[in-house]
Amino acid sequence: MAVTPNSIITPQTPRSNVANLTTANTTYTTTPTNSVLLVTAGPNGARLIRLAAIPAATVTANQIQMFRSLDGGTTKYFADSTLMAAYAMAQNTEAPTTDFGYSDENPLILSANERIYMAEGQSVSINILAEWVDY
Repeated sequence: MAVTPNSIITPQTPRSNVANLTTANTTYTTTPTNSVLLVTAGPNGARLIRLAAIPAATVTANQIQMFRSLDGGTTKYFADSTLMAAYAMAQNTEAPTTDFGYSDENPLILSANERIYMAEGQSVSINILAEWVDY
């Protein structure tokens, strides 16, 4: 969609995606190992309003990592992380969701075609959920 300079552009397309992490990343350089693409912003940018992780197996404390890329994934910058608490997966308990804290009131603004990659500090099955709106 073409935009007009100095005109407000409201969110146009609600989007969401889920990814599964299974292999540990221990590299915080611009080329992390075992990162998974989760979000690709639209051609006018986007607002990330939810980023959360939930264990799909028993987990000890685990760092969930977010990397941002402005060049299609060639270079990834470590940009945020949160700590998932230890949890023993059981059929009679609620699996805890670990939230990064983004919301309508506290969005993460993404530039045109920016990408978010996710990684984890352990090799355990973790599901990651993102919700965003493209401009």
